[in-house]
Amino acid sequence: MGNSDLEDQQLKVLKKVVKSFENGLPLKDLAQIMDILNLCAEKVNEQEAFIEPVCELIKLCGLPFQKKKFSDEVNYSVAVSKSIAQLGCLMRVPSSQVRIQICKCIISFYKMELPKKLLPGYQPTSADYKIQMAELGGLAETLVLSLALVENQLTEKLWVLKALQHLSNSGVNCRHMIKAQAASRLCLYLNGTDPSGQLVFRSSEILWNLLENTSKEEVVSQLNSLECIHALKEIFVDRLINGFRHYDRQLRNDLLVIATLVAENSAASMIESGFTMLLIALATFTEVKIPNPLLEGLKLTYSYEDFEMKKLLFNIIGIFSKDPHAVQLLSENDVMPALLYYVKPHKKPGFHDWSAAQYEELQLHAIAILASVAPLLVDKYLSCQANTLLLVFLEWCVGQDPFFGQGNSFHGTGGRGSKLAQMRYGLRVLKSVVSLYDDAVNLNLCDQGAISQLLEILKYAANKLEQKDDAILLEIQANILFILSVLCENDVHRKELFSYEGVHLLISFLQMDPKKLHSGLGHRRLLFSALDCLWSCVIGCYIAEDYFLEQQGIFFLLDLLALKQKSLCNIILGILSEFCDNPKTIIHISTWRGEKDQTAAKLLIQLWRQEELDLGVQRDQYGRIADVKRPIAGSFQKEQEIIPMPSSCPSFAIIEISENIRAKLYSLLCKLGFENLPGLSAKDFITLAIIRRYIDFKVGEVWSEVCTELKEEFRPIASDEETLRVISEVSENIGKMVTAYQTEVLENHHHQEIQEEEKAYTKIRAVHKQKEMVNKSWENFLTRTSNYEALKKAKRLQEKLIEASKSKSKTQNGAVHSTDIKGLGTTVGSGRLVTVESAPSQLVGRPLSAKRLPVKRVSFGAGALKRNEKS
Repeated sequence: MGNSDLEDQQLKVLKKVVKSFENGLPLKDLAQIMDILNLCAEKVNEQEAFIEPVCELIKLCGLPFQKKKFSDEVNYSVAVSKSIAQLGCLMRVPSSQVRIQICKCIISFYKMELPKKLLPGYQPTSADYKIQMAELGGLAETLVLSLALVENQLTEKLWVLKALQHLSNSGVNCRHMIKAQAASRLCLYLNGTDPSGQLVFRSSEILWNLLENTSKEEVVSQLNSLECIHALKEIFVDRLINGFRHYDRQLRNDLLVIATLVAENSAASMIESGFTMLLIALATFTEVKIPNPLLEGLKLTYSYEDFEMKKLLFNIIGIFSKDPHAVQLLSENDVMPALLYYVKPHKKPGFHDWSAAQYEELQLHAIAILASVAPLLVDKYLSCQANTLLLVFLEWCVGQDPFFGQGNSFHGTGGRGSKLAQMRYGLRVLKSVVSLYDDAVNLNLCDQGAISQLLEILKYAANKLEQKDDAILLEIQANILFILSVLCENDVHRKELFSYEGVHLLISFLQMDPKKLHSGLGHRRLLFSALDCLWSCVIGCYIAEDYFLEQQGIFFLLDLLALKQKSLCNIILGILSEFCDNPKTIIHISTWRGEKDQTAAKLLIQLWRQEELDLGVQRDQYGRIADVKRPIAGSFQKEQEIIPMPSSCPSFAIIEISENIRAKLYSLLCKLGFENLPGLSAKDFITLAIIRRYIDFKVGEVWSEVCTELKEEFRPIASDEETLRVISEVSENIGKMVTAYQTEVLENHHHQEIQEEEKAYTKIRAVHKQKEMVNKSWENFLTRTSNYEALKKAKRLQEKLIEASKSKSKTQNGAVHSTDIKGLGTTVGSGRLVTVESAPSQLVGRPLSAKRLPVKRVSFGAGALKRNEKS
């Protein structure tokens, strides 16, 4: 049999195979079918007659596979995934018809149609089974690699891209495609020749899917080459200048987003390609109206796509501002005046103009970008009189001009029906430029009355905040306080301008409800900004300090300190220490009383104990020093090894001072004095003894580090070693002395407690004895009233006692009166009754008759005395 007869026979067999499986390939036979396909693919190189049966077999792979059991899908998954992957390998066949059929077959995975008939005993696999097997077999990666085979065949290339477009909807396939450098390959196709426009459309769609379904960093890294960026630039310019259709403008914006992502990764290639220059010129095109050869023939409309492009251009300027290499380009292309164009009050839109909502969105976006660009272009900022424009703009924001913000955009959030969004971003720009601490910028602001204007805005925002807590208002106030802090720092005259009105506002912030600090809206940031402003704008100016003291500001600071929030304590203690340079401050601190009549000294000592507890400083159960060699060292400090360091580098003992609040507490207590501090307990005095010796202990720690470093690197001579030993002993002796004093305080306290306890017991015994005497007296009274013999006995005893109490010496020349009341039958004290038997002869010439008169109590009041005289 000749070769031609053999080939004819093979072709007939292939037709029978196709006929027998016209309703779908069984899973169990798929591997054999793929083997046949591979054999036929080899034949195609020699005989074109095999092209048609190969295409027919490939078409069968587009039909649903057939399974007998439900478990077949799992059991044959490995064989099926390999078979589907072989479809991608068949792209090597040098036949346009075969390649297009392979792409159609892959596309059919996503548009599965059931066959008219099923094989007896079989049923089709699930709809997404082939898609899953394609992911498992890595078909997408093979198909991307096959693009190199169809580089010069536009039709085949478009079919491959169409298939890849379907495959790229899956994250798994996208990861396979990235392995084959799909992003860079597709980017180069963007600028390819294609009258239909499908090449650009499908390539850009696949790029978008890659960006959405895989790591953006990996995709951008593949695009970050001069070839890819040149391709992006050329197609972008083409669509920008020559694209008039809605689709062209959409594609232009999509390309701009991709360029933005590339710029975020690395602007160097963008600058080198000239793409950065083009985009900056385009961003300022409508505002500065300076002719640019790069944009010759460009006409922008006020369509929605152009509006979106304008926002994307503003956004990419913000990205360029983060790259030092692009700053010069921003300066040369009038970015500053273009952005400042939007720093002005709203005007009514014209017929050919942006709508009010669109203009507001562009305005807020431009001002937001200005906050990033302005610090980089300070000279341009000043030459454009940006401070003046911003202050006028802020004045409009608090003015009564009728304006209602739309609040539809990201930057307009919370500004609907007001000018708060404009105020917020205007202040952000001021904050960004004053943060440079540039004297020219700050002087320019102050010369235009910025301090008084900012205080007015602060008062305006504070009044608004009283009506409703709002995150934007809180941010506005915090930013104003920061700006004022920078402007007034180290300038007494500016602090005087701030003083009265500013102090009044600061006091209101210090009185903030502590519960709001955890609201999450920004109250905590506002409080910290107020404290920072207090430090910068008040301290150092006696006028402002005295007014703050008059307004009881120190009391509010101590109230905040009493909250014992670690984040607040550090800055408040620093402020109080600085304030103590004013002699009036000590009186205010000493006068303050907290809850349960707590004094400032007691509060400071409690903070010291809490700080030592956090640091892990060793103390015994009574708070005394437990380690006399390292009395104030924390657990972390003890774990650190002492390493020899240059003299310019501080040791750990020195660094530790700035890492906790003990140094500030010591400084403040030094200014208050360690003697005659009211309201302290014995435990407080024990802690106070340690605080008093803080500097001595810290000096001892430094000497200990010095000794260790010396012994590690040198061997000291005998005299130096003796000196170091004495120094160490002195430090240790101070610790022992403090411990002895603490023990003495404890013993005195214990002795005092015992004495107080004895006094309490003595008082209790006296009370009990008194109760017993009262009870006994009551019992005697009851006995006398119920027993007549007892009454007579008590009467005799009473008379006997009365006689015994009388004076034994007789009265000279005087009448003796009886004290007995005749007929009295009681033993209780008698009433007020006196019997007058006679009167002195020198007063009355004749004796009076015996008469009993009741004793009358005479009042010693003035009125009573006059009434007695009249009577």
